[in-house]
Amino acid sequence: MTPVKDYRWTIAEPPDLLLVKKLSDELSIAPSLATVLVNRGIDDFEKARTYFRPTEEQFHDPFLMDGMYQAVDRILSARTKNEKVFVYGDYDVDGTNGAGMLYLFFKELGCDVTYYIPDRIKEGYGVSRAGIDHANTLGINLMVSIDCGITAIEQVEYARSLGIDVIICDHHEPGDELPKAVAVLDPLKPVCKYPFKNLCGAGVGFKLIQALARTVGTESGVGKYLDFVALATTADIVPLIDENRVFVKLGLEMITTNPRPGIKALLDSAGLKPDAMTTGQVVFVMAPRINAVGRLGDAKRAVELLVTDDYDSAVEFARVLEQENITRRKIDEDVFIHAQQLVEKFLDVESDGAIILHQEQWHPGVVGIVASRMVEKYYRPAIMMTTVDGVAKGSARSIAGFNIYQALKRCEDKLLQFGGHKYAAGLTLEVERVEEFKEAFNAVVKELLTEDLLTPVISIDAEIDLSELTPKYMRVLKQFAPFGPKNMRPTFITRRVEAIGLPRIVGRNHLRLKIKKNNVTFDCIGFNLGHLMERFSNGSKLFDLVFAVDESDFSGVQLPQLKIKDIRPASTESGLQ
Repeated sequence: MTPVKDYRWTIAEPPDLLLVKKLSDELSIAPSLATVLVNRGIDDFEKARTYFRPTEEQFHDPFLMDGMYQAVDRILSARTKNEKVFVYGDYDVDGTNGAGMLYLFFKELGCDVTYYIPDRIKEGYGVSRAGIDHANTLGINLMVSIDCGITAIEQVEYARSLGIDVIICDHHEPGDELPKAVAVLDPLKPVCKYPFKNLCGAGVGFKLIQALARTVGTESGVGKYLDFVALATTADIVPLIDENRVFVKLGLEMITTNPRPGIKALLDSAGLKPDAMTTGQVVFVMAPRINAVGRLGDAKRAVELLVTDDYDSAVEFARVLEQENITRRKIDEDVFIHAQQLVEKFLDVESDGAIILHQEQWHPGVVGIVASRMVEKYYRPAIMMTTVDGVAKGSARSIAGFNIYQALKRCEDKLLQFGGHKYAAGLTLEVERVEEFKEAFNAVVKELLTEDLLTPVISIDAEIDLSELTPKYMRVLKQFAPFGPKNMRPTFITRRVEAIGLPRIVGRNHLRLKIKKNNVTFDCIGFNLGHLMERFSNGSKLFDLVFAVDESDFSGVQLPQLKIKDIRPASTESGLQ
């Protein structure tokens, strides 16, 4: 079958021209850049100032989060009574960074604290009875979960029966019932009035740190934990707006200028020596290495790397992460190839609607990655499952606009457990019910998945002329960073450009070409877009180009480079909405 249909191009509605001109004049920036800002809700000078110059003053009051007073009181009581505190994390970047951050802060606060990361294969996601039993053997009085726990109703009851109080810091969707914990911190709780709902788990943990520090008079020092929050926020693919933008902007600056030993060792191990740390480097270089140890073994090793204050020790941990990531990539590729073979041989994606595969030999640590790759290849919701301890466990990933969490909820009578987000979730079910679940889930998909959703969209921010891309334009555009969901690198369209010479394939299926319009020329690169070569074979001389603007290093000089999103023979308005 043919993967991914042609893209549908959509251009953002032009905002009020007077508003654009006013902002353009006030900021002394090009109208096209002001257009992007206004369409992103940054429509006056003050909003632009906070956007381009985020500071800690923009943090929301942590006590607006429901349960915060109770959480602070209980933790300070534990400190006063010298009770043992148990930080219970998760095995991904968000969970390990959150656990490391809370561990270091609680130590600084004067608590008797330890941390725990569940075994992905033996315990699975979330708070487990095994983890609680371990806490009990240590004589723990208070457990603080981070990036998990919002659905751990039975587990919290079990902990309470053992005399262990629980505080939950989570950002996942709550169920109809909340655990009976001392405090449940989750901005998605229906009763929670916290003004920003899109924190990651470590972000919620940071709000707890901020509240505790304010209470004991040390709030001015909480900024030193923003590197943890920046890594977690970026890797968890949450919207980079509002408070998250502040976390990531300031945290990445910390990593660039003064990384803690563990992060420096990780950067050195990956061969990454950036002048300015970017979200792309976190997502594609750092996060896979941190995640790898949890996918293939004990994620506690990631926390040990992050919290150590000794660079030599950090180097040893970083070597382990590097090796585990190499191994993970090999396993990932093998499973991906096998999954494609199964799709091509046994599935009719057009009629089934979703890709649902179960193979008992697949490594549980990579099924989530492979599910994401299947979505990218076939543009269908994908669920990849393996067998762990006699039950089917897997990961679900979705396409834009399709809420896979709600789709799973429609099938929850077939599942033992599930949880997650709009676009990513985990699930567990009995092996003998896999086929029954497939039928039920595909029925939901067929009902909800419209033809529009099945056509991937490229959202274009503005139309520009290549002559606008001056050095000043580039300097302003760089200040739009950090880039991520809800604040993506701006996407532009320019029409009727001429391809100079023949395009060529470089590297692993990357399209490279040079374009010209009105005597302005630019180099272009289209990563993984080698299949677009065919669009140059029908005699067309002029093209419409959709692209983002980046820089490439040419003999030590930074030059603008257009990153191709899509290209097609020139037309008037074809394919645009």
